[in-house]
Amino acid sequence: MSGALVHAFRKVVCTGKLQVTDANGVTHLFGDKRGPLSAVRIADRTAEWRIAFDPWLAIGEAYMNGRLVVEEGGIYRFLEILLTNAAMKPLPGWTGLAELPRRIMRRIDQFNPGGRSRRNVAAHYDIEPEIYRLFLDSDQQYSCAYFTNPGADLEQAQRAKKRHLAAKLLIEPGRTVLDIGCGWGGLARYLARVSGADVTGITLSEEQIKVAHESARRSPVPDMLKFRLEDYRKTQGTYDRIVSVGMFEHIGVDHYHTFFKTVARLLEKDGIALIHSIGRFDGPHPTNPFIKKYIFPGGALPTLSEVLPAIEASGLKVCDIEVLRLHYAETLKQWRERFRDHWDEVAEMKGEKFCRMWEFYLAGSEASFRSQELMVFQVQLAHDQQAVPLTRDYIAEEEKRLAQCERFGRNKPPQKASAPVRKSGSA
Repeated sequence: MSGALVHAFRKVVCTGKLQVTDANGVTHLFGDKRGPLSAVRIADRTAEWRIAFDPWLAIGEAYMNGRLVVEEGGIYRFLEILLTNAAMKPLPGWTGLAELPRRIMRRIDQFNPGGRSRRNVAAHYDIEPEIYRLFLDSDQQYSCAYFTNPGADLEQAQRAKKRHLAAKLLIEPGRTVLDIGCGWGGLARYLARVSGADVTGITLSEEQIKVAHESARRSPVPDMLKFRLEDYRKTQGTYDRIVSVGMFEHIGVDHYHTFFKTVARLLEKDGIALIHSIGRFDGPHPTNPFIKKYIFPGGALPTLSEVLPAIEASGLKVCDIEVLRLHYAETLKQWRERFRDHWDEVAEMKGEKFCRMWEFYLAGSEASFRSQELMVFQVQLAHDQQAVPLTRDYIAEEEKRLAQCERFGRNKPPQKASAPVRKSGSA
């Protein structure tokens, strides 16, 4: 094994039990030898050198291309050991040479005008739709679930997520709702069914809009649902409620001000908006190079320090911020396990290389949410700070009411949502 890679592993891996067999067949052991074994083999010297000098891209590429072979413990255990240790010990200084140009190019990489946004969305979402059906829940929620108890399965947790979002939106029958980045339409269908609102969803994915249109026709409330292939910057009109889940990560740091100014323009003066996004705890960073190159081109994980100034400049008021810490780690774990269960079916459609690429993406993302600086935030916005009640008690009350609506469906028409505080002329 190259001396640089041996030094890197010895410097970083202080806990756990990692066995690495190099291109010459020599086995090296790293860590404190505690815990389950992770054993990998590196196929050639080129892969060793690339991993030593650009680990966060080269490890994923080596696994995807079969040049890093997991012999025991699975790719998740290997990444868990690396990322847990990397959170405590810095990588060798020379790895910063690969990161420097990424920091310099960050804003250029995340510049997403309309045409580029459509291409970036198509790269990830306009693949065979069956792949997503194999590992997502039945409603195809491709964003962080909400685990109200540790034993919840994916279906329960995604339903709880939709309920949690709806509770914060306080939607009354007859209101209008805009879902920016609506995906396959699952949240829009839920909001229309339980609230009696007219919901419009927009997306840039041609595959998603096909599914959304078809599911709307099968919905018990088809007249309350509209879906459009549309860039949020082109949307016109005003809406009582605006929600965006798992889309803000695709906007790019250059467009945060445009996004929130657009939300402010589209939101009624007494309206409520809710933005749900992956974020970072630790300040602005370039996108993970493997994710940027192979999974989400043009994507960026925002920090609250970047988001809040853009909100302030839009004139909107922050009414509530909630940070969901490990919920996405649990979501990704269930996606990863489901993906593994359907490996042969995905491989038949896309090949083994694609399967390894996506397994690495899901495993690395899960490990990052557990040990690195990632989280999910929900920011509630309004023009008028009196648009929502004074305390957060209404959220739990609304969730109970919505659970009843879910249970009885259209046989139990939704009642009026919890009223906001009464406006007063006094200060």
